Amino acid sequence: MSGVRHWFRREVEDRLRGVVGGSARLRVVVLLACVLALDAADKATIGATAAQLEQALGIGNTQIGLLVAVSTGIGALATLPVGALTDRVNRTNLLVGAIVAWSVAMVVSGTATSYLMLLLTRLALGAIVATASPTVTSLIGDLFPAAERGRIYGFILSGELVGTAIGFLVSGDVAAVLSWRYSFWVLAVPGFVLAVAIWRLLPEPARGGQSRLQVGDAQLRPARQVEDRTPTDPGAKDAGEGARSGEPGTAEGEIQREVKEAGVRPHEALVLHTDPTDRSLWWAVRYVLSVRTNVYLIIASALGYFFFAGLRTFAVVFLRGRFGLGQGVASSLLVLIGVGAIVGVLVAGPVSDRLVAHHHITGRPLVGGIAFIVAAVLFLPGLLTTSLLLAAPLFFLAAAGVGGANPSLDAARLDLMHSRLWGRAESVRTVLRSSLEAVAPLLFGYVSSLFGGNGAGFGQPGGVEQRGAVGLDHTFLIMLVPLVVAGAILLLWARRSYPRDVATAVASEENTRQPTSAPAG
Repeated sequence: MSGVRHWFRREVEDRLRGVVGGSARLRVVVLLACVLALDAADKATIGATAAQLEQALGIGNTQIGLLVAVSTGIGALATLPVGALTDRVNRTNLLVGAIVAWSVAMVVSGTATSYLMLLLTRLALGAIVATASPTVTSLIGDLFPAAERGRIYGFILSGELVGTAIGFLVSGDVAAVLSWRYSFWVLAVPGFVLAVAIWRLLPEPARGGQSRLQVGDAQLRPARQVEDRTPTDPGAKDAGEGARSGEPGTAEGEIQREVKEAGVRPHEALVLHTDPTDRSLWWAVRYVLSVRTNVYLIIASALGYFFFAGLRTFAVVFLRGRFGLGQGVASSLLVLIGVGAIVGVLVAGPVSDRLVAHHHITGRPLVGGIAFIVAAVLFLPGLLTTSLLLAAPLFFLAAAGVGGANPSLDAARLDLMHSRLWGRAESVRTVLRSSLEAVAPLLFGYVSSLFGGNGAGFGQPGGVEQRGAVGLDHTFLIMLVPLVVAGAILLLWARRSYPRDVATAVASEENTRQPTSAPAG
């Protein structure tokens, strides 16, 4: 039997290496996906244990929303300084420290004896998880060619969705069998394990692309090895020039060639002529927000996460009350919907890459806009029907739309920005995204109460559950509007401004090429 398991595990690993492009790539994808999974699992845990928390602490939907809102809101404030650190210090060490602190905070959350104490622990968690998005984005940019970033982002963002599913399924079942406290403690264990794995298996790569992983690479070339290579080493020159200017057939080369052949001129006022690494945080914020397409992408992405945050927090409450399901069945159904989102990110990312490769520069905002519109259209009948058999496949496909928008938008933002600004640019995006994620659970909970939703005493039979579901019915329908707005922004405005902003980023990168040195720390 052990031989069969070994053979099966080896076959799975071989297939995954083939899909991702080698063992080194697979290692990076898995580790970065796990970082996002931890953050998502933590946020989903509140929604999965909502019924138990409401009973144990005597609270309602609004208070449940506030638990998610405070951690996300604090995370938004902490993201800007973390983004500045990301562009200057050793990113893997920064990740390791944040994950260890996160795991400790999860242990403390499980010991909370009152709602106020739990609320305070969520504040601490928010500051810690602010590290994930800027560091992961910056590492992806330096480790993977732009031609593949939509696809790679799909793999890594699937970790975020898997983490959400784990948070709902595992935490919900643990809370039902033992206590909501154990739901927090269970998540702390993989946090410590992941911190050790990143420390041992993910060395800090060189900035600017010299550590970029090509298909078939078995090892990642750390920054210190790149720095140690002499100027006469032909391999060093080839690696640096190829990564920065873009080889034929890569997205860098495709985009650069397309904008030049089409006569697209950069915004001269935005073209950088010096390395922006040491520029102040506030200069970086102003610059990032002066790139029009980047602002469009930030707003659209944040609106998508706004809806997802509300759905993630109250989906179990809605499913239990609307369809009369138990905790375990509702959590399992939500995992199925999460699988739909995973399918979306895995399919949409490669589609956007192929569009770019076939000379459609605006393929990435196009895919994101269509995905948001499709999601809203499919969610509408799913929320209106009272048949679980009809609602389940509609929710599955709609979730694929919400998830499918993200890989292409995340890859597009890297196309628009100088590589030495990736961390700070992502932190600016995360501030708005996290702010809306913070507001979403609170707003969803408050609006549901206006329509008759009331989560207090949720586990009691009869009318209380149904009233809560009715309130959430109306709330989810209203909150489909942001998805439509996000799609419209991408299709009507982002696609128009995208080529010129890409040309600006290409010109800035060309003007500031210099030998890459290892980051501080």
